[in-house]
Amino acid sequence: MKRMLGSWVFILIMLLVDFYVFQSIKLVTSNLSSRTKFLIYGVYWSFTILAVLFFVSSPYLKYESLPSFVKNYVVAILLGFFIAKLVAALFFLVDDLRRILQWGGTTAISAFSSSKNTTNNGIPRSVFISWLGLGIGSGLFGTLIYGFGNKYKYQLEKVKLHFENLPTAFRGLKIIHISDIHSGSLQDKQAVEKGVHKIMQQKPDIILFTGDLVNNEAVEMDELASVFSALNAPMGVFSILGNHDYGDYKQWGSVEKKAENLSKLKDVHRNMGWRLLLNEHVVLEKENETIALIGVENWGAKGNFSKYGDLKKAYTGSEAHSFKLLMSHDPSHWEAEVCKSFNDIDLMLSGHTHGMQFGVEIPGFRWSPVQYMYKQWAGIYNNKHQKLYVNRGFGFLGYPGRVGMLPEITLIELA
Repeated sequence: MKRMLGSWVFILIMLLVDFYVFQSIKLVTSNLSSRTKFLIYGVYWSFTILAVLFFVSSPYLKYESLPSFVKNYVVAILLGFFIAKLVAALFFLVDDLRRILQWGGTTAISAFSSSKNTTNNGIPRSVFISWLGLGIGSGLFGTLIYGFGNKYKYQLEKVKLHFENLPTAFRGLKIIHISDIHSGSLQDKQAVEKGVHKIMQQKPDIILFTGDLVNNEAVEMDELASVFSALNAPMGVFSILGNHDYGDYKQWGSVEKKAENLSKLKDVHRNMGWRLLLNEHVVLEKENETIALIGVENWGAKGNFSKYGDLKKAYTGSEAHSFKLLMSHDPSHWEAEVCKSFNDIDLMLSGHTHGMQFGVEIPGFRWSPVQYMYKQWAGIYNNKHQKLYVNRGFGFLGYPGRVGMLPEITLIELA
């Protein structure tokens, strides 16, 4: 019932936005021929009709059973079109507020408004703002469509991290860090193989995976397990679980079926040759020197994610090792618990955010909407002597693309 109510509320909001934006479309097309306007209006409302039909039927559909094309592209296009209209509507709202002030009636406001009712080019302000809003909204929609082609363009990030207490034998250690494979979203096996090949080309000493192997189900790995089995390194491949790995976002019908799925997923890790760390640590040894590698199950301080991690349990016994490396899926774990209570953990590796698969990164500036929820969302962060690295994700979820936040393979060299 809640899900159905939520769908109807969303449809109502969507229709209100559509009608609001349509007024500006009518304004900027007023001088066009009737045939051209009919074509433009038809294309515009066809997206709305498709979206309404989809969201009306969504409570009765099993989303997981929908064809991959529908889940990956149709839904993304419909939602992307809505988001573009929502952004455009913000510009129109500014103009409407201006006109309300003008009509509201103080002499000063009226005088100001009447003197500013055109742009420098003689275009009526309302038309100019309508074109501006529609242009930005269309640009955003076009950018999201363009991003479909970026989802397998794996980017290698090279990071060199210095630690005073790192044992000499581990200086120069090459770590490959990957995260958020989301195998249920990956449809191009050949492209994924190229990503795995790129990892192996770096000749890492150790490979660390920080969670979300699947979207929901262990069977998502059936076609890709052989691909990821090719990952290997002299010191091993180690992994942890992320929030999606527990199957919390699917209706299983019984507790037993959900538990069986998790058990199968753990088997997938083992069968690929990955050492899954479940609230535990292992000791890595090189030339008679050691460091501790700690792996916790999912634990986050943001959002409504279940907490399965037990860092105290995983940490216990690692105290004697001078250098400690923690794998924890959710970066909010770092400030919430690691920095406060475990300040001898030197480096934490995370994923989870994907950089929201959308953002801007240029020298001296970076931005993504995800930063309004996660303070640490991509790249390296420091707190005194402790460091956190957040991987932008190997795969994708929801939106089948990447804009400004390419899928990431991280090569970390300890020094």
